[in-house]
Amino acid sequence: MYRKHGLANSPIYIIWLSMKARCKNRNDTRWHRYGGRGIRVCERWIKFENFYADMGIRPDGTSLDRIDNDGVYEPSNCRWATNSEQFRNRITTRFIEYGGERLCLSDWAKKVNMPRLKLKARIDTLGWPFEKAITTP
Repeated sequence: MYRKHGLANSPIYIIWLSMKARCKNRNDTRWHRYGGRGIRVCERWIKFENFYADMGIRPDGTSLDRIDNDGVYEPSNCRWATNSEQFRNRITTRFIEYGGERLCLSDWAKKVNMPRLKLKARIDTLGWPFEKAITTP
């Protein structure tokens, strides 16, 4: 017997629909970055009620994020993440290890109180070693 969940116009339902569309619908504008590269939705989450039971209501200021960007949309690989957490979890995010710390370029720039673009230019355009880039006034 089919029972309505009463959330058809809610943000969580729209997130679920969007997740499925980018993984299953070749006409979705984002399909090439999801379904087109093998990202899929687990069987359990094909049913909205299961997705909702596992993820709950989206906390303000967050969006659905896959912990492993190459992994499936499933309970063990998804979380509600802030924009900055999402940014750090992108495939293209650049991480640098220095002094036993591994941070993305943006976090290094914050740590040394330097504009991100300045640090990026010192490394990429000027070809400076990382230590010189972060220690030169």
